[in-house]
Amino acid sequence: MTTPAIDAHVRLDTHPAHSSAVTATLAGTRHRTAHALLAARGFEAVDEHTLVLARIDHEESYWAENAARALTVEGITTEITPRLREAIDEEWTWANYPMHWCTREEIREVSNEAQKIYEDIRHGRLVVHAHADDSGTTVAVGTYRDGKSVYLHGENHLRQIADTFDSTAQALAAFERLHGDTMRPGPAPMTDTERQTAEARTTLGAPAAEKPEQPVQRTETVPAYAADPGDHDAILDQFLTEHDDWEKWRTWTDDTTHAIHESQTLRVERIHEADPRETAWTVAAYETPVSDRMWHLTMTGATPAPVLKTLLSGLAEEDAWETAIGSPTTEKTVTAATRPLTDAGWKHTLDGRWIRWETLQGDAGVQFDAFAAQNPHSTLATWTLWAGPSIDRPTWAITASPYTPAALLADLAGNLARGTGIRTHTPVKVKPTVHLTTTPTAPPSTATTAQPSRSR
Repeated sequence: MTTPAIDAHVRLDTHPAHSSAVTATLAGTRHRTAHALLAARGFEAVDEHTLVLARIDHEESYWAENAARALTVEGITTEITPRLREAIDEEWTWANYPMHWCTREEIREVSNEAQKIYEDIRHGRLVVHAHADDSGTTVAVGTYRDGKSVYLHGENHLRQIADTFDSTAQALAAFERLHGDTMRPGPAPMTDTERQTAEARTTLGAPAAEKPEQPVQRTETVPAYAADPGDHDAILDQFLTEHDDWEKWRTWTDDTTHAIHESQTLRVERIHEADPRETAWTVAAYETPVSDRMWHLTMTGATPAPVLKTLLSGLAEEDAWETAIGSPTTEKTVTAATRPLTDAGWKHTLDGRWIRWETLQGDAGVQFDAFAAQNPHSTLATWTLWAGPSIDRPTWAITASPYTPAALLADLAGNLARGTGIRTHTPVKVKPTVHLTTTPTAPPSTATTAQPSRSR
């Protein structure tokens, strides 16, 4: 049976000032019916005849098309402008998405759950009591009006409910135990994405005609081994500021900085202009200021900031670099150094003299060379920590000699296995070579009615 037509017309278009948002303009004697149906699907009113759909996951075109189908089923004439149709047909993905094993539909499901949490907070259904910084990731604790308390992890389209509690007191006690050092009252400050989304719901002014559209950079929470390098020089300066038992020395060319512990037995060399994939850091430990080197470690310039910070924090520990000269690298030492990887379920393999631990997706790993471990004067690396396409073509790498302290290696392994960091990127839009979704061509004087699209 054909649904009777309703005297209402909806025109869906791209937002004039915000690239991913969608506007809905209403007309007809029964436009309030369309208004109510759109409001139920996330559109918010600007005035009686105009609504805006603005989301933190930038999936507005997808949900607008779904809304158009629902309106059409209800007998409401719905027009999709060519600009919005182009955005609907355009395929895109998040670069460096942390859950890279997810399909596009699964990514959309994750982000839609994050959208619901965002709306619950914004509309007061979820009251956030406190927030904190967890190694670069925003975490929070809050309570729903229905009484359930939750632990939130992440920001924007990656925010998730990581745990639930029976009471607010229980949730706050657990949160303070985990994040007491960085815990702050109330919700975290608005992210750039949340601020832009709020602006889109209230501002319909068109941008300046001469001003080209700028790509919006977005920060995402990723595993520590996939994070941005950050500013290595600034990280070193901060370390030296916080640890007055270290002193900074610059070479006469200013190309290199040396950080030396007051004992003169631990030294760090930083090469400022090194290629990102070349050695930019060298750490060396000595038994006495004039003795031979006990152990050393090198690190490339693209090493993520969380990994570098973990290394420097380990060096700041009292006697962290002490290793008895001539003490062999035993099975017990290897087990202690790699326990965080084992606990995290990294894949463990044996290949001749090499023992390897890798993530299940193979994008990061740790390798131990048993042959090199028995030859302390060899130029071969006993330990290699890496991330990237493969150990032979790493994005970044750390190498360490025999007798490198197991505790220091365990700190680094723990950061790789459990740590997180920030990666900044811009969503990459990819034009499909073939469009399976088509839009019927309407006569010049007739509005285009949205039709359910075929699978893309």
